[in-house]
Amino acid sequence: MDYLFSFLKGKQTRLFDHTKTNIIANNSNSPLASFAVDDALATSVGNEEAPLTFRLWQHEQSVILGIPDSRLPFIEHGISFLLEEGYRPIIRSSGGLAVVLDDGVLNLSMILPNAKSISINVAYQLMYNFIQQLFSAYTSDIQAYEIIGSYCPGDFDLSINGKKFAGISQRRVRNGVAIQIYIDISGASQKKASLIKRFYEISKREAVTSFQYPHINIDVMSSINELLSLNLTVDDVIHKVEKFLDGYTDLSKSTILLDKEKSYFIERLKQMENRNKKLKEGLND
Repeated sequence: MDYLFSFLKGKQTRLFDHTKTNIIANNSNSPLASFAVDDALATSVGNEEAPLTFRLWQHEQSVILGIPDSRLPFIEHGISFLLEEGYRPIIRSSGGLAVVLDDGVLNLSMILPNAKSISINVAYQLMYNFIQQLFSAYTSDIQAYEIIGSYCPGDFDLSINGKKFAGISQRRVRNGVAIQIYIDISGASQKKASLIKRFYEISKREAVTSFQYPHINIDVMSSINELLSLNLTVDDVIHKVEKFLDGYTDLSKSTILLDKEKSYFIERLKQMENRNKKLKEGLND
């Protein structure tokens, strides 16, 4: 925890809140755009054109797939199922597997420079410590280890009493690194887990695959409200993020990208759209 404080203390820091505003005027605030803007920010921060940056973002009724998910043997049926259930599926550029986003989930990106000097493990640890501190008034029991049976499992699943409420991934772009976390704050967590469980059942069936897809256990997924008997809203947690950063960094808040970041964003958005277009074309073949 001391490393987190020393890492942040006094640093010039930007905070973008894209939970209620479009990333760029006249551009829909889609999940594709969110991952493209994180890549753009990682590029500018890595180039030292912008300072350390945090970004808050949120999307309704979306399922964010990983690259391995796109290789499921019956993925076209899984995609159809998600659409029928009212969820928008996209493939992200960062690591991991399928994750559900809705209005009870807050996404937070921590975007750092000097990626070559920050190990993958240290980057994960910084986000883990940040979340521990964020909820320190309520609990000291947040742990980081893989929760077997969770969706998008990984070494830095965040859990309380063996139930996962958040997951961390990271994306490295040139000399910048975007550490991204989804935090399930409220809502029916088991319903979300059931959605992903059914998605894998439909998309994989009994096929033997070289990649080990998760066998979802809905009982190991939860939200921070369910775990701690709280009634937090996404806005409450946003306020906590702002307050923490304001107390430890030289903080400025913005919703507007720099001109260079806008150009990086357009380039990255095209790449995201092309990746997802290929998926759709493959489904229609």
